Amino acid sequence: MTIETRRFDAAEYLETEEDISAYLKEVFETGDTALIAAALGTVARARGISSIAKVTGLTRETLYRALSPDGNPTLSTLAAVTKALGFRLSIEPREAA
Repeated sequence: MTIETRRFDAAEYLETEEDISAYLKEVFETGDTALIAAALGTVARARGISSIAKVTGLTRETLYRALSPDGNPTLSTLAAVTKALGFRLSIEPREAA
């Protein structure tokens, strides 16, 4: 008996603004830059990568590359993508350990 599997895509489950906000908040709290880039890419795909590309002025290929787990987006790319997604980057003090 063989087991059939299919690829998991978190973008298929990000249906509401609350889903997206909670997802990004959790990912940003990890501090893992590769995970953050990939999560922004996941949200961009959930919203429609073509529309995000149009708003940011970046090509779809540039977004796919920058927002992949192996990508290394510039600060300007991060700022443009988060703005296009309806979010903003901010800095808060960490809680004391």
